[in-house]
Amino acid sequence: MQAAAEPDPLDPATRDFLAVRPQLFGIVYRVLGSTSEAEDILQETWLRWRGTDHAEVLDPAAFLATITTRLAINLAQSARVRRESYVGPWLPDPVDTRADPQLGAERAEAVELAVLLLLERLNPVERAAYVLREAFDYPYGRIAEIVETSEANARQLVSRARKHLAAARRERVDRAEHRRLLEVFVGAARTGDLAVLEKLLAADVVSYSDGGGTRGASRIPVVGRPVVARYLAAFAPRFWPGTQLRWVEANGLPAVLVSSGGGATALLCLDVSAMGIERIMWVMNPVRLAPFVASLDG
Repeated sequence: MQAAAEPDPLDPATRDFLAVRPQLFGIVYRVLGSTSEAEDILQETWLRWRGTDHAEVLDPAAFLATITTRLAINLAQSARVRRESYVGPWLPDPVDTRADPQLGAERAEAVELAVLLLLERLNPVERAAYVLREAFDYPYGRIAEIVETSEANARQLVSRARKHLAAARRERVDRAEHRRLLEVFVGAARTGDLAVLEKLLAADVVSYSDGGGTRGASRIPVVGRPVVARYLAAFAPRFWPGTQLRWVEANGLPAVLVSSGGGATALLCLDVSAMGIERIMWVMNPVRLAPFVASLDG
């Protein structure tokens, strides 16, 4: 005799929300670059969804994506002010993408730390339009509805974002070459090998240390091959001795988690092009680092 199917304890509204939750998180995270703010937006979306007359909603997924994106755009307006008062450079929160390389999207676009950092330079509506199109493959008409503009303007928003990113990033290297250069970079950075560092770095390389005021993190970006190379060499004897390294994946690319005294001290990510290392990103703020570390073993 066949056993009776287990009853589904979830009501339809909850099932609808949970079915699209990964996509909603992926949208908000890309627009805001913050996992904690993304979770706050999803909580607000859930509360609004619970208060909605579901009989009036023909397409729950579309309805929820619209709420979520508009909340993210609104929050991004005030987030820009908070970023300006942040102590030192601000970097997007890193995420572990091993289980979900696309991070809830149709394509793994706009998820690398360097791309999220560049998206911060766009206005929030441009950012949202770009994310919906490039990562989630939304048609322009749907994007226009969500951001409350015309379809023609939606196309312009995405086009401007694409041009901005294309102008700011050179041809990328493949994953294997990225990993190789990261390994060589870590070796040279640990020993303070100035000659090797200068060979690896692009001429206009920028090093960002997001420490949020943490001791040892530079409070301004360090710019240019000779300056960055000397900075890394001077940094080496104070930072690397006694550290342990763990090779991880962050935002779809190889990265290195640096630990000391039993706790994580930095996540090192690189943005690499055919011209060399373009951006060096050190996530050192313990508050920003802790959720990523927890996700590795979660």
